[in-house]
Amino acid sequence: MASAEKAVLGPLVGAVDQGTSSTRFLNISKIRNFSSDTVPIANIVLSVFPSITWVEQDPKEILQSVYECIEKTCEKLGQLNIDISNIKAIGVSNQRETTVVWDKLTGEPLYNAVAAPVSPGPSVPVAVVPSGSSVPAAGTSSVWLDLRTQSTVENLSKRIPGNNNFVKCKTGLPLSTYFSAVKLRWLLDNVRKVQKAVEENRALFGTIDSWLIWSLTGGVNGGVHCTDVTNASRTMLFNIHSLEWDKELCEFFGIPMEILPNVRSSSEIYGLMKAGALEGVPISGCLGDQSAALVGQMCFQDGQAKNTYGTGCFLLCNTGHKCVFSEHGLLTTVAYKLGRDKPVYYALEGSVAIAGAVIRWLRDNLGIIKTSDEIEKLAKEVGTSYGCYFVPAFSGLYAPYWEPSARGIICGLTQFTNKCHIAFAALEAVCFQTREILDAMNRDCGIPLSHLQVDGGMTSNKILMQLQADILYIPVVKPSMPETTALGAAMAAGAAEGVGVWSLEPEDLSAVTMERFEPQINAEESEIRYSTWKKAVMKSVGWVTTQSPESGDPSIFCSLPLGFFIVSSMVMLIGARYISGIP
Repeated sequence: MASAEKAVLGPLVGAVDQGTSSTRFLNISKIRNFSSDTVPIANIVLSVFPSITWVEQDPKEILQSVYECIEKTCEKLGQLNIDISNIKAIGVSNQRETTVVWDKLTGEPLYNAVAAPVSPGPSVPVAVVPSGSSVPAAGTSSVWLDLRTQSTVENLSKRIPGNNNFVKCKTGLPLSTYFSAVKLRWLLDNVRKVQKAVEENRALFGTIDSWLIWSLTGGVNGGVHCTDVTNASRTMLFNIHSLEWDKELCEFFGIPMEILPNVRSSSEIYGLMKAGALEGVPISGCLGDQSAALVGQMCFQDGQAKNTYGTGCFLLCNTGHKCVFSEHGLLTTVAYKLGRDKPVYYALEGSVAIAGAVIRWLRDNLGIIKTSDEIEKLAKEVGTSYGCYFVPAFSGLYAPYWEPSARGIICGLTQFTNKCHIAFAALEAVCFQTREILDAMNRDCGIPLSHLQVDGGMTSNKILMQLQADILYIPVVKPSMPETTALGAAMAAGAAEGVGVWSLEPEDLSAVTMERFEPQINAEESEIRYSTWKKAVMKSVGWVTTQSPESGDPSIFCSLPLGFFIVSSMVMLIGARYISGIP
């Protein structure tokens, strides 16, 4: 029986899906996906001053989590009597903007990975500790954007001519705290270990995919220092037209080009696994998480779009071989390049900072729900927000506004409003934010979408999916295979030259079973609800400035010694009060 099953299964392709709060490893076949395992990742939250939070991760822990996931999954395959030698290739998908710098001689990170937006789930340990410490502690916390680079961005912005934003023209990205170039600039300005390693030609830079591939292919013993075009396009150092690191951009940010990884396509053999259960297996696929989901959803045609519902929402629309620059606050990015000799495809992208994170906020901060799954039950009880609107702009608004001064508001409250209405309004907020991005895409591309393909953890919430169809007033289509990010990375790896497990040619792709949600309200009601939401958004804008009491003056933290002096003084003051018995 086991032999017959092996014969039916054929070759497998593994996929490492390294996210903001966990690492997963799955095995994909042409027929179905197999055993997988997940390992949570600790987020180190450094509170350097009231209301200023840094979010970091331990690169070594991330690497260890990958090895753990692979070992556990291989054990499960063995229990199913499946030979792991059937695994012919490995793909990698990753959070695209988390930034790592390490020593190529020792293999040690020179600083914690500076993370992008993250809001950890209940199983993820988080430490809230003073600046300079890096020891995770037990407990949970809701964490938003790492904004340590805000003053760096403000200083750089002054050097860009008002009528010639060469950064956006070359990269498709706005100058923002979100992307790697300014995080790397901050590390070079503030961390002596990084400065010294660069001076001594020991430093290597990369996003998480680069760190993982270098480590998995041997590290100090011949590890391959590379990235793919999708991850490179999120650094703000990469020219998306020439598909090369850009000398002018590197000079503008003050980044030495010799520390940058080699840029490769998203589907080719980068190197072989040098340790663990899958030693000798080629790593042959690499995609940033949202590009991986686009591939996993098989959005290979111009105008096809997908939306991933996770901690945030990421809506990507394939624009083909053409770079479409948005006039409505969206990003232009590389979608994929599935082979060294294959053409590059581009995408328009809109980011919603707070999606699943708002559900966790209701759970952890307000205690309205005990588990994330309860939100659907509460919303179903009332079936309406009763005029309540929730704008979760906890760290400002992303696309299409890019407005850092906004803050979250709940408005339209009456004496009849209860937690069920707020729960419903929270789900609606995710859908309204998606509609704003989709409208912007329609205006930029000129071709309205006929339907929206969706994926991510929140798509299991049927109330949310129906609300999304109602608010967009187009069908929402969900694949039966939920792990589209891992699937995309596996598809790229399995199709690589020299692997050839499968083909990604249109005629060779099999149809995926879909669940479809049709709009159930009329267009007029949809527009009324949407226009009221826009009204609420306008009330959230302009709430804070960089000089407000809430944020203090972040520019003082450009100097690490001064920041350390302030934090140390606060610690000594608190200690003195404690010793003297003052409450």
